[in-house]
Amino acid sequence: MSNRIAFQGEPGAYSHEACRNARPDMEALPCRTFEDVIESVRSGEADLAMLPVENTTYGRVADIHRLLPHSGLHIIDEAFVRVHINLLAVPGATLEDVTEAHSHLVLLPQCAGFLKQHNIRGRVSPDNARAAREVSEQGDPHSAALASELAGEIYGLNVLARHIEDQDNNTTRFLVMSRQADMSRRGPHGMITSFVFQVRNIPAALYKAMGGFATNGINMTKLESYMVDGSFTATQFYADIVGHPDDRNVQLAMEELEHFTTNVEVLGVYPAAHPRG
Repeated sequence: MSNRIAFQGEPGAYSHEACRNARPDMEALPCRTFEDVIESVRSGEADLAMLPVENTTYGRVADIHRLLPHSGLHIIDEAFVRVHINLLAVPGATLEDVTEAHSHLVLLPQCAGFLKQHNIRGRVSPDNARAAREVSEQGDPHSAALASELAGEIYGLNVLARHIEDQDNNTTRFLVMSRQADMSRRGPHGMITSFVFQVRNIPAALYKAMGGFATNGINMTKLESYMVDGSFTATQFYADIVGHPDDRNVQLAMEELEHFTTNVEVLGVYPAAHPRG
């Protein structure tokens, strides 16, 4: 056992924060891409993967749903991270010193009100944690980063302003994935089953496939479609439901689903986080 959990990004990224919150006893392993995260677990370099799947502000994370079915990994947990954005600067700098703030393109608009109020120009960086690292390396009191407090801790930066985002509901959902599935647990707040499927080429196939979940009283918390292999005719669906495959009503619904699909693949069965966002 390596006792490592892999994430995409540099140390101090929000994915790193998710690792620290969900698995504080494990060493967080930074990886360049999502594919690298998955491969690190498949190869045994890491035991678990922490992958973001959706954000309340920007929707689903690109490419993740495409990667999950072919990853060879299994979802064993979910985690939610409230995205708090902070203005970080080198020791000795003051808010009045700062003239520009660097961060990822996604984060800058979320702090537009604060930046305008303090006459600070936004500057795009490939990654918020990288922005924090570069601000630390450059040592310029006029330059700051918009990033997590964890990034400030790692790179020796001071928090000049805390939680400066314009909206207070920005949350990212992550999936924790492992080489081995674990179907034995029962969470205190219920279970989530995640799966992908493709419907048969018959009229109203999706409507009929979903019918079993309604008639068996199963709450489907997520249903998304995406193209397979760049084809407009091959559509795959990703779904989350509340329940465990051993539950009788889930068994009945999945049996009905199979009548109207060409394949169904369960990606994971795991305890629902509390609260779920």
